[in-house]
Amino acid sequence: MSSSARRLLAAAGVFLLQWLIVGRLRIYGSYPDAVLLFLCWYSLREGRRRGTLTGAGLGVAMDVVYGTWGIHMFVKTLISFLVGRFALEEHTPLIIRPQQALLGSLVVALLHNGLLVALVALQTQATTSFLLYGLWLGSAVYTAAVGGIVALFARR
Repeated sequence: MSSSARRLLAAAGVFLLQWLIVGRLRIYGSYPDAVLLFLCWYSLREGRRRGTLTGAGLGVAMDVVYGTWGIHMFVKTLISFLVGRFALEEHTPLIIRPQQALLGSLVVALLHNGLLVALVALQTQATTSFLLYGLWLGSAVYTAAVGGIVALFARR
C-alpha cells in the first residue's frame, strides 16, 4: 500500500474516531478535537501544501457531519496552512516531547477554537457565555491535554 493511501486511511480513521467517539467524550460541554491534533502532526510532517489540502478535506467532512457549512473547512485549512509553515525540511523522524505537544496544541487549539467560536457566533447570532468558556477555553485545554497524553504514549 502506498504512503498516500495509508495517510488517506489515517485521516479517514481520525475523522471517524472524532465523529463517533472523541466528540462524545464531553466534560461540561467541552470536547477534544482529535482532527485538529492529527492535522497539526500531519502538517508538521508533510508540509504546508499537503497539510492544507488535508485540512480542507477533513474540514469539509466535518462541515457535512456537523452542519456548519464552510466554517470547519475555513478554520482547519487556515490552521493547517499556518502549522505547515513550521514543517521539517528533511524527512527525518518527527519526535515531539509531551511538553512540546501540550504547549503547542494549547496554542493551536486556542487559535482554532477562537476562530471557530467567532464564526459560529456570527452565523447563529448566539451570545451565550458557554461559547467563550466551554467551546473556546474548555475545549482548547481539553484538546491540549489529549495532545500531551498522546505524545506521552507515542514516544518510542
